[in-house]
Amino acid sequence: MSGNIEGKVVVITGASSGLGEATARHLCAQGASVVLGARRVDRIQSLADELIRGGGKAVAVGTDVTRYDEVKRLVDTAVQTFGRVDVMINNAGLMPHSPLERLKIEDWNRTIDVNIKGVLYGIAAALPYMKQQKGGHIINVSSVAGHKVRPGSAVYAATKSAVLMLSEGLRQEVKPYDIRTTVISPGAVDTELPDSITEPDVADNIHKFYQAYAIPAESFARTVSFAISQPPEVDVNEILFRPTRQEL
Repeated sequence: MSGNIEGKVVVITGASSGLGEATARHLCAQGASVVLGARRVDRIQSLADELIRGGGKAVAVGTDVTRYDEVKRLVDTAVQTFGRVDVMINNAGLMPHSPLERLKIEDWNRTIDVNIKGVLYGIAAALPYMKQQKGGHIINVSSVAGHKVRPGSAVYAATKSAVLMLSEGLRQEVKPYDIRTTVISPGAVDTELPDSITEPDVADNIHKFYQAYAIPAESFARTVSFAISQPPEVDVNEILFRPTRQEL
């Protein structure tokens, strides 16, 4: 599976924990150079140091995905350090579930800023380089919630549905440049995502659900690896996966 991964330069947002951290470890072990972006600089620097000690290539760049200049700096650093950017993984996300009637407007704004604008900024930062290279791969992270909405998840689901539409629009637009696009929609995966819920009763229910059903973050990392490892003429556009026991 790793035949098309070794030597690739991969930028990952939200790399300080969960899906991003697991993916960085997995791809680095297969020979990719990883450029780690997240707000928790100490976490990504520690991860980068660990990967380098293990013989890998890694760089950490403090990144708030709600700021385009910081996302651009992340991708620029990848190119300055390794000469190109082959894969952009727009992974950073929030999931502050709450019923709409509670009017958690600040949560709504943060969710939109991270889950939609953060993806757009990642695309904007990587696309010029990939166009110039005549190749690359943009991977966006949606969710099962982008396909199914439940009470209390309306805003989160709306942002993840938006990621699906952005990814499909991008797919159609980048054909002249031989750029591949993948959108991945995970179900319950063991990450810190439930910790972003600010309503205690909602958080308690979601944590119980994750404790009962969530699968390891490495499941996502293997999915990313599958998409990247395909030969250049194969474009895996969408992957939806869940824990086997998850009904939603």
